[in-house]
Amino acid sequence: MNGHHFLETAVVLLLAAVIAVPLTKRFRLGSVLGYLLAGVVIGPSVLRLVGNVDGIASISEFGVVLMLFVIGLELSPQRLWVMRRSVFGTGLLQVVASSVVIGAVAWALFGLPGRAAVIIGGSLALSSTAFGLQILAERKEAGSAYGRQAFAILLFQDLAAIPLIAAIPLLAGSSTHHGFDLAAALRTVGVIVAVVVGGRYLLRPVFRFVAKADTVEVSTATALLVVMGVALLMELAGVSVTLGAFLAGMLLADSEYRHELESHIEPFKGLLLGMFFVSVGMSMQVGLLLKIPLQVLGLTALLMLVKGVLLWPLGRMVGGLERRDALRLAVLLASGGEFAFVTLKLARAQGLLAPQQDGVLVLAITLSMGLTPLLVALLAKLLGNDKAKKPARAYDTIETGAPRVIIAGFGRMGQVVGRILRAEGIPFVALDHSIEQMDMVRRFGNWNDIFYGDPARPELLRAAQADKAEVFVLANDDPEANLRVARVVKRMYPHLKIVARARNRQHVWRLMDMGIDEPVRETLYSSLKMTKMALVALGMSSERAIDRVERFRRQDAELIKTQYLVYDDEAKLMQTTREALSELEKLFEADASPESEKLREQDAGRPLTDES
Repeated sequence: MNGHHFLETAVVLLLAAVIAVPLTKRFRLGSVLGYLLAGVVIGPSVLRLVGNVDGIASISEFGVVLMLFVIGLELSPQRLWVMRRSVFGTGLLQVVASSVVIGAVAWALFGLPGRAAVIIGGSLALSSTAFGLQILAERKEAGSAYGRQAFAILLFQDLAAIPLIAAIPLLAGSSTHHGFDLAAALRTVGVIVAVVVGGRYLLRPVFRFVAKADTVEVSTATALLVVMGVALLMELAGVSVTLGAFLAGMLLADSEYRHELESHIEPFKGLLLGMFFVSVGMSMQVGLLLKIPLQVLGLTALLMLVKGVLLWPLGRMVGGLERRDALRLAVLLASGGEFAFVTLKLARAQGLLAPQQDGVLVLAITLSMGLTPLLVALLAKLLGNDKAKKPARAYDTIETGAPRVIIAGFGRMGQVVGRILRAEGIPFVALDHSIEQMDMVRRFGNWNDIFYGDPARPELLRAAQADKAEVFVLANDDPEANLRVARVVKRMYPHLKIVARARNRQHVWRLMDMGIDEPVRETLYSSLKMTKMALVALGMSSERAIDRVERFRRQDAELIKTQYLVYDDEAKLMQTTREALSELEKLFEADASPESEKLREQDAGRPLTDES
């Protein structure tokens, strides 16, 4: 590809995305559908502005690799073990059930040979990780019950793609594959072990060495080198490169460099993932759709119907989801996935599928992926979960000196923090995304250091001079907004000490996932104060009431840390809660013994502090 042709292709791709994506976002259909439509329009089937579809696809597939690396960064081995029930329970059942039913349909209704039916069943059972996670992220539903279940199923599907790809040459019975290839198996195991050992013992010293250079571009190059190097090793071993990227990310999930790595990878991931969706749109054979529309549309509908019907009871009975969430899960994962393109292409090369069969299946998968954002948006509208549009008022221009503290959210808690800081003469900047809140605060107080804007916007944080601040206070009353802001701040300003407000225990654990120590639950200390007052009103001495409340606070703090390791496992959460309650009762019973009474009398002169 010469320089002129490369520039022409790049301009066409960017122009198509710039036009299509804002249009689909305007109609609340998501960016994924915009990229797909852009690919269809500029591809060989319509305007033919871009001809080298394979070249673009090979580059853009690296976006999926980067996405799996970022997923691995957010999922430590300990967290994967906690999620084992969802990953290896619901995920395994979904893949097996879908593979068997779809394979049986292909064999019985379409008369395909048994080996081809097995490959088609396994390929179509896989959903799109790229589409699913992108849609969840755009709708801010990745942390919801069905979002976590969808993530677990997609994770198992990515793992299941490896044996499926390995089985295709064996099913084809090619001359180069007779029986079990021991050398290939040992090579695969060896490479995976090398990645695990290298990630555990070699990568951290490398990042520590690079960090001393204090150069952003070198850190970015190192992050990309890790992902590309692991992907290359996996490819040489004949293993899925996405699995290698996921393993590398997971092994660095507990590293102190996790947020820095994620911030370096994120821009490349977003751009290449968008190109991947464009390449999927360009690969659609629109001519085939016009030639045999009923067959293609019928196959697409059958695929989504079969997978959706199987996913709904799995979500309800195995995943424990409510009816609405189970329906959302079924719609989100009913489409085909990007791994099917790889497996079907390999099956055609091995002679298991005819070119016409492969073309129809690829078109049906692509159509199902394109319909998914539409169906998700339609379902959300039917269920009444569409969120209100954000106000169009422009953000304030921030003109202030360098602050020591930045407050995100200036509601009830943010105002208390701001008043004390102002009384102490500590400079701060407060950011709030509510127009009504800003107008009210400015109407009733002389606040010159409060500005309207979204604290999750990087340019707003730069304008607020977050790089010069020391502390970042997350005081917003919206848990999802707090998580979003925390994620951006951790990536851009890792030096900032984050003091975070948490709605409940689940919110605390999700903040702890980001490395935020001891989030403050908004009702804990007021509840403890009220408990102490109630105990005193019932006749208990103030000292004993303080002791009881303090014991509970300490034990609850330990329980938060214990349950953090198992918060994805509902059974373990219930077990640890019961154990903590039993332990607290035993402590209080022991306090009522005569020996404890004597000890308290001896310690009566010791000063006590009311920490509640």
